[in-house]
Amino acid sequence: MTAVCVMVLGTTSGAGKSWLTTALCRHYARLGLKVAPFKAQNMSNNARVVAGGEIGSAQYFQALAANAEPDVRMNPLLLKPEADTRSQVVLMGAVNRELSDMPWRGRSEKVWPAITAALDALRAENDVIVIEGAGSPAEINLHASDIVNMRIARHVQARCLLVTDIDRGGAFAHLYGTWALLPPDERALIQGFVLNKFRGDAALLAPGPQMLQDLTGVPTVATLPMWWQHGLPEEDGVFDTTPTLGTGVSSLPPEGAGFALGRPGGKTVTQPLLRSIAVIAYPRISNLDEFQPLKNVPGVRLVWARTPADCAGADWIVLPGSKATTADLAWLRTQGLDRAVAEHAAQGRAVLGICGGLQMLGEALVDLHGIDGNAPGLGLLPLVTAFEPAKTVRRTPTRFAAIPGLWSALSGVSVHGYEIHHGQTAQHPAMAAAGQVAQTALPDGLGWHNAAGNVLGVYLHGLLEDPRVLQALFGAAVPTLDSVFNGLADFIEQHVEPGVLKALIQTTSSESTEP
Repeated sequence: MTAVCVMVLGTTSGAGKSWLTTALCRHYARLGLKVAPFKAQNMSNNARVVAGGEIGSAQYFQALAANAEPDVRMNPLLLKPEADTRSQVVLMGAVNRELSDMPWRGRSEKVWPAITAALDALRAENDVIVIEGAGSPAEINLHASDIVNMRIARHVQARCLLVTDIDRGGAFAHLYGTWALLPPDERALIQGFVLNKFRGDAALLAPGPQMLQDLTGVPTVATLPMWWQHGLPEEDGVFDTTPTLGTGVSSLPPEGAGFALGRPGGKTVTQPLLRSIAVIAYPRISNLDEFQPLKNVPGVRLVWARTPADCAGADWIVLPGSKATTADLAWLRTQGLDRAVAEHAAQGRAVLGICGGLQMLGEALVDLHGIDGNAPGLGLLPLVTAFEPAKTVRRTPTRFAAIPGLWSALSGVSVHGYEIHHGQTAQHPAMAAAGQVAQTALPDGLGWHNAAGNVLGVYLHGLLEDPRVLQALFGAAVPTLDSVFNGLADFIEQHVEPGVLKALIQTTSSESTEP
């Protein structure tokens, strides 16, 4: 078995590569084929724990869409930005300090053997590999050290689609310019152009696609309409800057004052406003994709908060994970958000800290090994966090203890999540001796709450993705991942030109003829 490789390239970041790759994974899996995703290098602080370590969240979701077990070979190189000029390098699921300390351009040849070995192994086990590129393949300043776009495409002779965001404007120039900057052997691998996020009358595009084909020989194989809420986290962890109202199907009847909720086709439905949730969006926020289910819960108003004003009127304030907890805590104080969180908690309102957010809620962060830095915490829980060189990376099933107050709905609820952290958190010794003790929310040092039960901190990522937790907190049913993946596949099957998706995986006499 040697898999056929279909590759999704983009003219820019944010063009739609990740969700289109996910859709293709589900489309080919629905044909009964054995499918796996692949992205040679991902730069993201959104990561998931899988067999062998951690990978980018996008490849995790793509594996699920492909009905495949996620593993580290699907994203052999993960760069987790810690500052504007520094990233933690994760190779084959594990942090590699030598590579982390190495200049960017010096890494390529070091990691290329591991990348190709992972891809070749996946090809030997599957019928189709759907590969995602990164950024643009026409970054000519990076072409010589490329390990994620056209060098990968050449290695497997991938059949490439080039997608652009037409909503940004200049789509035809983006497509033509990208194609024109590639050498002839790489141009030959591009099988079709895709216009993504189109709004308006498709007839107005003519004669643009034909003119583009006359110039390049490449057809435009799909014009994909704008789709605001397909149910996946935004690619590369990009989040919207305006409040989002959940649009899932509620299991609760409407009650009280409602709001008008737009639907495709101009129809509206009315849902009650159940919760307003402010998630602090600090600069090095990590794993923000785990909040996607909140965007799908009916009646939830989700706000990405960068100022105290963004938190005004919120029922919950959430401090999410961070790739640079101490630096993000300093930013939070600079913004005045520390006072906003403290006042919110003092009013008896709900505060939730996840991983780095849990660490911030404590009294102190102690770093004896140069991992993250020292800092006083927010002082909302009598805890102290020590950063250790060893990184905890594991999937964790657990169960909530009895919790009073606002988080009491979680009492006794089983949950399955994952941990990715250097910090180890425990009761503050001096405060504990003085009788100030945080109450256990999760066993084994995974979570604590205050006596009133309105401040909760947990190490467990994925909490808000667990259907049991969502049911307990909101009494709501949200779309399952399977329904999201099937919706993506339905969408591309409807809008891609007939025969194109099949043609991309047809083999020739020089290729494997196995199914």
